[in-house]
Amino acid sequence: MLELFIGNKNYSTWSMRPWLVLKAFDIPFQEHFIAFDDFHLDRPFKQSILKINPTGKVPAVVNGDLVVWDSLAICEYLAELYPDKTLWPSDLQLRAQARSISAEMHSGFQMLRQLCPMNIEADLSTVGIKLWDEHQGLRDDVARIEQIWAKRPSGESFLFGDFSIADAFYIPVVMRFISFQLPVSASGQAYMETVLKLESVQQWIEQAKQEHQFVPVDEPYRKAP
Repeated sequence: MLELFIGNKNYSTWSMRPWLVLKAFDIPFQEHFIAFDDFHLDRPFKQSILKINPTGKVPAVVNGDLVVWDSLAICEYLAELYPDKTLWPSDLQLRAQARSISAEMHSGFQMLRQLCPMNIEADLSTVGIKLWDEHQGLRDDVARIEQIWAKRPSGESFLFGDFSIADAFYIPVVMRFISFQLPVSASGQAYMETVLKLESVQQWIEQAKQEHQFVPVDEPYRKAP
């Protein structure tokens, strides 16, 4: 059975992505949680994950003697391991588009990442208003994401009709938009409502809210609740 090593569900966007793919497509796996800390080499998180993944990061998937790390690489591996489950769109052109926007999310939107880290259990609407007013780069990132979402086949569909890896890559953005209450168009709101109905997403959110762990390095914008 596949083994997936992840960090805190409240914070870890990269862990969330392959976890959602595994859950949504009913791929059996064993989950291993490694709690976040200050990420220093002598602390438990690094000491634990370095035994599994030489980069010292989550997520990582272990399948026998094989270790696969990095969210996008893991999802590509899953797509090859389970070709019958259609983790990417079956159409060649749509598949290329899905890979393109997933790679864009993987490497882009730096202002959104820097200013609005995922924090599912927190209400950061006051922080979000201030950030939105002060940072054009944040507004540009949100506009580009909305542009991507607007190209989906219909208002009630996922990005390429059926749920795919591409959606898994943008769902952590939905979590950010909710926590920071960033302005989103009616079309964007409709997409957010669609993904929030997924059982796998609801499970992740519920479990994230049960962690009750405050990691200061992940929350420089507030004091311990």
